[in-house]
Amino acid sequence: MNLGVFNRVNYNIKDTEGGGMYSEWASLTSLVQHGNEESQSVLAKFPMSAGKDVAVAVVKQLASNLGLTQAAEPSPLTTDKEVMWCMEVICFGMSLPLSEHDTIRDCVSVYCEWLSALLPVPKVCVPKPVCEDPNLYARKMITHFHNLFIPRKGEVWPFPYLDISADTINRQAVLCHRVLRTLQHLAHQSSRLDRHTWEALLLFLLAINDTLLSPPTIKDDVGDQLCERVLSVLFEVWLLACVRCFPSPPLWKTLRETCMNWRHRVALVEQWNRVNILLTARLLEFMYGPSFPEIKIPEEDAQLIPANASRDCIAQSWFRFLHCLGNPVNLCRPSVVSQTQKFLQFAIISETVVDPSQHPCLSALPLIFLKAIKGIAGLVDAFLGIAQPFLWEEGSCGTGSRDKKEGASSHPPSATHSPTPPPQRRLAKSFSVAPSAVTKGMPKASLIGLTSSRASTVQTPSTPNSGPSSASSLPSVLSLGSDTRNPLAPGRPKCNSILHLFGEWLFEAANIGCEGAFQNRSAATRLDGNSSKRPSSVLVDNRKGSFSQPASLADESEPPLPPGGGKYEAGRAEALGALCRIFCAKKTGEEILPVYLARFYLSLQQGLRVPENRECGESLASILLNSSDLFRLDLDGVQVLLPYVTDALEVVLPDKDLKLKSLSVSKTELRRASIHLLLSMLALPLHFQNLLIKELSNTNPERGHVTFAQLKPRLMNLLINALQVESDSQNAQMLLGGLMLSVQDSASAEEVEQVTQPDVGPGSDTTSNLLSSASDTVSSFSLPSDFRSLGEESLEFHHAEGAVPFGNLYLDYPVGLVKNSAHALFVRATYLVCHRLISSWKTDLNVSLAALELLVGLARTHIRETDALECKRAVKWLCDYIMHQCGRPPPAHSKDLHSAIVAAFQCAGVWLVAHPYLLQDKESLTNVLEVVELGISGTKSQGKPGEPVKMKDEKELKPASMRVRDAAEALLTIILEQVGYFPSPCGPESLSSLLDEVSLVKHCNSWPGGELSQEAAIEHFRYFVIENSTVLALLEEPLGNDQDPQPTVTVLIRGPFGRHAWTMQLRHLPRHKSGTKYHTPNPGRPVPMADVGVRHEVRQRYFPDSVDRIPQCKIDRSIPTLDSLSAEEPGLQQLQHLIERQSTLEQSSAEQKQKQEAEQGFCQQQECMPPTPCQEYQTARLFLSHFGFLSLDSANGNVESPTTPITALNPSIPGFCQDLEALDSMSSRTCDTVHVFYVRAGQKTPEEILANVLSPDTVHPHFLEFLLSLGWPVNVYRHPGWTGHLTTSWKICQPQSTDEVHHSKHGGCLYDGQTNVLYWADASSEVAFVVPTRHSDAGSSVPSFDSSGSFSGDPALSGHGWYERSISESNPRSQRSLDKPRTLSLDLDKQPSPGEGSRRRTGATRNLPTHSNTKVLVVWIESFEDHLNFPLSELLSTTYTGLESSRPQERETFIIFLQSLASGLLRVHLQGPVGRTSLATPLVDGMVVSRRVLGSLVRQTALNMCRRRRLDNDSYQPPHVRRRLKVQEMVQKYRCEMTQPELLTYLFTSPPS
Repeated sequence: MNLGVFNRVNYNIKDTEGGGMYSEWASLTSLVQHGNEESQSVLAKFPMSAGKDVAVAVVKQLASNLGLTQAAEPSPLTTDKEVMWCMEVICFGMSLPLSEHDTIRDCVSVYCEWLSALLPVPKVCVPKPVCEDPNLYARKMITHFHNLFIPRKGEVWPFPYLDISADTINRQAVLCHRVLRTLQHLAHQSSRLDRHTWEALLLFLLAINDTLLSPPTIKDDVGDQLCERVLSVLFEVWLLACVRCFPSPPLWKTLRETCMNWRHRVALVEQWNRVNILLTARLLEFMYGPSFPEIKIPEEDAQLIPANASRDCIAQSWFRFLHCLGNPVNLCRPSVVSQTQKFLQFAIISETVVDPSQHPCLSALPLIFLKAIKGIAGLVDAFLGIAQPFLWEEGSCGTGSRDKKEGASSHPPSATHSPTPPPQRRLAKSFSVAPSAVTKGMPKASLIGLTSSRASTVQTPSTPNSGPSSASSLPSVLSLGSDTRNPLAPGRPKCNSILHLFGEWLFEAANIGCEGAFQNRSAATRLDGNSSKRPSSVLVDNRKGSFSQPASLADESEPPLPPGGGKYEAGRAEALGALCRIFCAKKTGEEILPVYLARFYLSLQQGLRVPENRECGESLASILLNSSDLFRLDLDGVQVLLPYVTDALEVVLPDKDLKLKSLSVSKTELRRASIHLLLSMLALPLHFQNLLIKELSNTNPERGHVTFAQLKPRLMNLLINALQVESDSQNAQMLLGGLMLSVQDSASAEEVEQVTQPDVGPGSDTTSNLLSSASDTVSSFSLPSDFRSLGEESLEFHHAEGAVPFGNLYLDYPVGLVKNSAHALFVRATYLVCHRLISSWKTDLNVSLAALELLVGLARTHIRETDALECKRAVKWLCDYIMHQCGRPPPAHSKDLHSAIVAAFQCAGVWLVAHPYLLQDKESLTNVLEVVELGISGTKSQGKPGEPVKMKDEKELKPASMRVRDAAEALLTIILEQVGYFPSPCGPESLSSLLDEVSLVKHCNSWPGGELSQEAAIEHFRYFVIENSTVLALLEEPLGNDQDPQPTVTVLIRGPFGRHAWTMQLRHLPRHKSGTKYHTPNPGRPVPMADVGVRHEVRQRYFPDSVDRIPQCKIDRSIPTLDSLSAEEPGLQQLQHLIERQSTLEQSSAEQKQKQEAEQGFCQQQECMPPTPCQEYQTARLFLSHFGFLSLDSANGNVESPTTPITALNPSIPGFCQDLEALDSMSSRTCDTVHVFYVRAGQKTPEEILANVLSPDTVHPHFLEFLLSLGWPVNVYRHPGWTGHLTTSWKICQPQSTDEVHHSKHGGCLYDGQTNVLYWADASSEVAFVVPTRHSDAGSSVPSFDSSGSFSGDPALSGHGWYERSISESNPRSQRSLDKPRTLSLDLDKQPSPGEGSRRRTGATRNLPTHSNTKVLVVWIESFEDHLNFPLSELLSTTYTGLESSRPQERETFIIFLQSLASGLLRVHLQGPVGRTSLATPLVDGMVVSRRVLGSLVRQTALNMCRRRRLDNDSYQPPHVRRRLKVQEMVQKYRCEMTQPELLTYLFTSPPS
């Protein structure tokens, strides 16, 4: 026998764990354990046979009167003495051996019937004395019931019943269930129980629980079968007692001490969790009010606490029940749990168990510990208001990773352990009687959860989920790009308050198995030992390291836990997850005690340790899943965890085949939570630069001092490698946003510093080359698996040998890059994204859009070292992507596919405009024009090698879809008009000419001055339409600044891509020569010459004289002479007549001149003057003819002529001027508006929010800096582009007032749209940033909407062409009568699309907004919690732009919240509508960005949000399509119906005056 165990027999556990709040009260434990004298019968003094005979005879007679087999009869017992004597017999009968089952059953029946005396209507069979004093007799009967539960004579606990069959044990269990059911029903229904009876009932329940549960667990014995039942009755009755007769402190102390003896039972922790959550639900109701998220409780459990329970009763009961198990962390210490009398006795008499802590039943402690910590974590979540259901009964392998909590969506782990009690014994639950009905076959502790609304049904656990099922369908998001986390309650308590309650347990549980964990805890205590702020309830007692026995005994019996907690790691992980959720629930401006922060950081340091096998343990996974907001909350000193978090992320993110210790953790959700952490860390290295990161402890001296800048290469490698192996759609988009942030931040930092970031020494492992990989198994390139091992040497080899292609990826990688430069990251990002876009992302719309958005951002990023080869490669990849997508088989063509192609065309346009030198490269130009041809026609002229070239006029145009064709046309126009010329010298505000008819006529010489209306100016022009898409306005008058008398025509060209003004002159010489004057205005008379030449009479001959001497032959006579033909040709006769007539006139004129000279007597000489130059030309006809729009072939009806017919318009028809203005009001670029608001801490009303920007004192100092980084200021009256409102856009108008004195000092109100806005534009889009104020709100005209939400406002706006018209409305059948030699791209509007059918073109039968009606708001908030109270519905009235066709909806509004952190960085929170394409990048929810790139990223995100909505809208038409449709509409309304001869006659008439 072990003497150490023997010496511990008399050790009293209550001296250590039995203290606390009840230390000054007496305990009733001895009474419970040793029984009451009243439970002993006088018959026990006699031999068993004698007592049995008496009991059998008496009990059988008493049972016959109960009405079990026949009608009940009144009891013959009429006096107290008679009743007392019978009760002595019944008491003995309950202690009979189990073989006397019938007698024991009758004893139970008699007492159960007699106890009805406490009910409002007692049964007939109850003796009269019992009815008169029911409490006295009830206490005796309850005491006698104890004999039913105790071991029989000769049976020593905890051995199994070797001589009794299992059936007999089950019969005993049934009787016990009946007794428990009766007592439970009595407690619920009786109103006659006095305090003494309540105490007797509670003591009885404690006694039977201690009798059954204290011994070590033996499978399938009575204690194992009744375990859950007796515990549930104990806690349920105790709850009733708290409301009706609150237990005395000795009872509470006894409950605490006896519960310590049952801690090896799983059911104890389950019932404890059940009661705690019940009380917590009631506690939260009156503590935080009805707005606080409610806890979902099963209906049967919700009725356990009477509705009339007082608040004090609930609070007192909650706190006492919470502490009835002592310290839950001791459940991971077998030596503490087994330090009971029963375990010690078993070890003394057992031959196999040497030490109590070695008993086999203690193998369930890891599961019990996990359930206990889960229960505490559930209470933490309840106080935080996390509305998410969770399971109590989870398997031992169920990790503490509460992925359903803060970090990710719910994935309940599947139970892999055998349920307790087993299913075959769950039937015992059917004997339980609740006030409503019996239970429904499930344990009452099976599901207790949190939800936002109460429910009456019990939910069943869902199966584990591996993440999103489809890449094309994103989850419903309240905030874009965020994980599906459940929001915290706005009214939640402070973190300090929760830590006061649960912090000590959670910290201790989080540090189990850690080397020096308790020493670190003690050190943390000593650091703040003198702080007066620290509450005494959380002071660490060093004795708790050996909580229930002296240190010498603890060291002897309990070996230290292995690192990480070993079998108890799941519970430890749960504690770490709960701590992370508590600290991540910190509100803006909330302070957390330094001692808590220190202990939390130390716990995370231990939990983030990476094992040697690089396996992601449960603790590590739990921390990552629950600490997504760790670096977003301004936690003091949280940066000390950066190196440890980086180590952990390097385990999770770069590994495609991550080894997870827990099977219940979703890899997708774990990676998503890790990506959130990474996105919050990317801006830190460049922000803090060379600041040192302090070490938490000296446990890792080899790490050395690390600066923030040294972490940048690791973070960049981590980002690239994670993106390379990522397979989840949403995760990939988040990583792409982070990559864009990194590139732009690095480029901006280098541009500001005007120096490339320096390299770190080559000997440092922490600053590896960006071109190298972070791990040996993952290459920095996105290569096929066969080439994953390429390193720097292989790169140099390939670079030296030449470009070696691997599919579409080329390894001619510039290895001479500066390691940490933005250029290196730019090149690496371009390589990786382009390759994955072509290979693995091409079938996923959302990732493709995010990748293309990243490439757009890279194209616009200014990097000094960028060379043409990299940009050329990027454009080549884009072209390959478009060709691959267009070449997919017809079944693959869908709306999503065509959306991706359209986005790729737009991306290519941005690259070409940003890098115009690419078109100087023959190969790039060929690639781009080939994909343009492919997009417009559907095929390429140059097919596969060996195939003949197909000319364009021979091809049948069948584009992939109308949208693809429109995008290709837009790219072609950008190539021809914008590349190399954008922005124009006048700026990017307008792509169209600002000249119109009025301004041109005012510059003509014929304009008399004064006011000139549009209608009057139009009369000076001729209007024609060519190719059914371009309106030509021809002015044949020369402008006033033209001095040359040349044929001049001024043309206003209104096409799909804008309005352009040309002035052309017909010159016979080049301009540089035409300035030489060949004559003077007055050359003067020539000088007379005296010598007169000799006049020679010479006969003129047509041929030499020698001709006559040559003999003629027949061939010479074959040509008849003129004289011989005069008689035969009538034309010659007519010519001869004209010659004679002219001769006569000349002779008559000469005679008249001679006669005049004779009469006057002198000869008057006339000067030779040059004729006046002709200044009247029919230049319109010349222009149309010279440009090929008029020809004799077309006039003769030659249908083979390539000339396109021309149509004349009649400007005199009413409405022409208005339609022309409407056409000019259609921008050739997309236009969007972003409204910016500033919200101070705690503001909730629109008036307060709109007033903030009136003064610079009421906004953050960085707010104005942010505004100016969004765009450049413009004056709305002098601005020709989009101004944020339709009434002032695309025209230059006179201001109503010029008073801008009040804007001298402002907080952003200058850009309210009244006089100024912030503006940004590129070749294809423009965006206005407006800062609404109360003044702008009052001055703006808000359109009215009818009850259905459709537009019913100003009819003038509806006439400006701002509403889409389908082809059926704007392109009637008469247009098809035009005969053309081949199908041009402009005629494809009339053809169905093979990819989309006619859904987009003909399906729009109602008026829809031509421009995107997407509302994008940017809100700067000082307190992050204010985003929950942002008054969006009220502020939407300040965001009208004139483009709305329906009332803006809150659910359709995108909001970008920006919160300034104490570090100077900014936290991003995105909120917007649910949709497949809503997750626009580069900003991602939760991302932390620097000020230097904030404006650029916000602008890009807003533009991308609007672009994605346009791509997702079936009815949306690009700007150039809308303009073309408007031109076609004008052709139908104002065309001049004339034939070709009539058209020529019209051109030969005089121009309009």
